[in-house]
Amino acid sequence: MKISINQINPIIGDFEHNLSLVSEAVRKASLSGCDLAVFPELTLMGYPPKDLLEKPAFIKRNLEYLEKISKESLSIGIICGFVDINKSEKGKPLINGVAFLQNGKIIYTGGKKLLPSYDVFDETRYFEPAEHSLYFVLNGIRIGVTICEDIWNVGDIENLHRYSVDPVEELAQKGIDILINISASPYTIKKPSLRMKVLEKIASKYGLPIIYCNQVGGNDDLVFDGSSMVVDKTGRPVLRGNEFHADTLMWESDADYQSLPAPWTEEEKSIINCLTLGTRDYVTKCGFKKVLVGLSGGLDSSLVAYIAMKALGPENVTGISMPSPYTSELSKKCAKVLAKNLGIHFDEIPIADIFDSYKTALSPAFKGLKENETEENLQARIRGSLLMAMSNKFNALLLTTGNKSETATGYCTLYGDMCGALAVISDVPKTICYRVAAFINREKEIIPQEIIDRPPSAELRPNQTDQDSLPPYDMLDQLIEAIVEKNLSFEEIIEQGYDPAITKDTFRRIVINEYKRRQASPGLKVTSKAFGYGRRYPIARRGEFF
Repeated sequence: MKISINQINPIIGDFEHNLSLVSEAVRKASLSGCDLAVFPELTLMGYPPKDLLEKPAFIKRNLEYLEKISKESLSIGIICGFVDINKSEKGKPLINGVAFLQNGKIIYTGGKKLLPSYDVFDETRYFEPAEHSLYFVLNGIRIGVTICEDIWNVGDIENLHRYSVDPVEELAQKGIDILINISASPYTIKKPSLRMKVLEKIASKYGLPIIYCNQVGGNDDLVFDGSSMVVDKTGRPVLRGNEFHADTLMWESDADYQSLPAPWTEEEKSIINCLTLGTRDYVTKCGFKKVLVGLSGGLDSSLVAYIAMKALGPENVTGISMPSPYTSELSKKCAKVLAKNLGIHFDEIPIADIFDSYKTALSPAFKGLKENETEENLQARIRGSLLMAMSNKFNALLLTTGNKSETATGYCTLYGDMCGALAVISDVPKTICYRVAAFINREKEIIPQEIIDRPPSAELRPNQTDQDSLPPYDMLDQLIEAIVEKNLSFEEIIEQGYDPAITKDTFRRIVINEYKRRQASPGLKVTSKAFGYGRRYPIARRGEFF
C-alpha cells in the first residue's frame, strides 16, 4: 500500500481554501499511485476553531464540505478530520471526528476518544468523547486511526497526561496492521523529541508502523510545526516532514527504509522558524501585508525586526526609531545599522519635544513631586501613540517587542511598548533571546554585535540598566521557569539554593502584573507554559500561594 501523508496549513473557517488544499494534495497523491491520502485533525476547518463550534451554521458548513471532499475519493481513499454530530441523547452535541472516504462516499467515521483540557486545550468544552476510533480494511490491510491526544497515554513518559481509556490498545486488539494518528499538535521547544518518544514506545509495544500526520501553520498564539513522520514497527523514524512548512510524505508499506539520522533541528533554528511562521500567518491570515517595529537599538526589537523580515520580506517591514533625551548615540547608530543589514525601511521620529510638552502640560498637577516611573512611562506611551498612528495611516500591523522575562515581571508599559497586534517574542525568555541572536549571527553579523554585548536598558532615565530593578537574566529566567512552567512553590525553589528575597520578589512581580498581561497582545507560544490563553489566573485576588 502506498500512502500520502499531507501536512497542510488550513485557515480557520475558510472551508473553500481548505478544500482547495485537500483537492490539490489528493490529485497529486492519485497521480503518484497512492491508495490512501491522509490529512490532519479537523482538516476542513483548521484547529483550534474555539467558539465557532457553537455556531450551528459553522457545523453545517463543515458537513457540507465533507461531502464535497468525498467526491474527490473516486480513485483514492481519503482520511479527513471533521466535526461530527453526537447522535447520542447524552453528552456534548459534537464529536471531534475523522472519516474514511472512498468511491465518492463517506464509508466509515470514528472520533477522538481522549479530549485534552489542559494548557491551551479546551476540547471538553465542545466535544463528547467518541464511542469508537475509526477502523477499516483497505486492500486487505487493517488500519486504525486515532486523533492527536489518543496516542498520548503511554503511561511512563514524563509529564504526559494519563487516561483510563487507551484507544491504541483497543485498536491493537482488533489486529490492525497500521496505526495512523491525525494531529493538530502545536509546537513547543521540547515537543518534537517528546512526540518521537511517544511514537517509538507505541510502535515497539505493539509491533506496528505508525503514520503521524500533523497540521502546520500559525493560528493566533499557536504555531503548528508539522513535522509529520512515519516510524516502523520497531520504533525507528523512517520518514519525517519538513518543520514549519507544508509538506507531503509518500510511504509504501512493503518498502525498506533506512532509519533517519539524529539529531533534531537545532533548538535556536526551530524557535526562529516557529516565530517566522507564526508571524507570517498571523499577519496574512488577518488580511495584512506590512508590519511596523519600534527599533530601540536593543536586542529584543532587533530580534522582532529580523523575524518580521524573514516572515514577510524586507519590503514589507518598517523599523522606527524614536529617540528620547535619554537615548544614547550608540542606540541610534545600532538601530540604523540593523535596519540597513536587514534591508528594511527605516524612519526616525525624535520624541524629545513631545516629551517636554507632556511634562509642561502636567507640571501644574505634578508641582513639587519628584520625577519617577511616571515620566519614564510617558516616553513609552508617546512612542506607542506614534507607532499606532503609523499603523493606522499605512495599514500595517504593529509588532510588540517584549520578551517573556519582561512580560512575567511587568517590566513593560501598558499603552506604551505593549501597544500592538502581535507580541512576537513574549514567550521567549531573555536568555534564549541572546542564544537566538548568536545563532542568527553565526555566519555573518546581522544583529550588530554591540547590541548583543551591551547591558540591556530601557533608556528611560540616565544610565539606566535592566539590572537596576531586576536580578541577572540567567537567574531570573530560571526562577520564571520554576514558577510559571513547573509550578514549584517558594519552599521548593529555596531548597534548590535560590536567594529567598529575590525569589519572593519574582513571585510578587508575576502575581501583581497579571492585569498587564490580560491586556497584552496575543503572543506566539514557544515554551511549555506561555502567558495568555493557556494560563488562566484571576487578576483580583488575595493570598500569596507561594
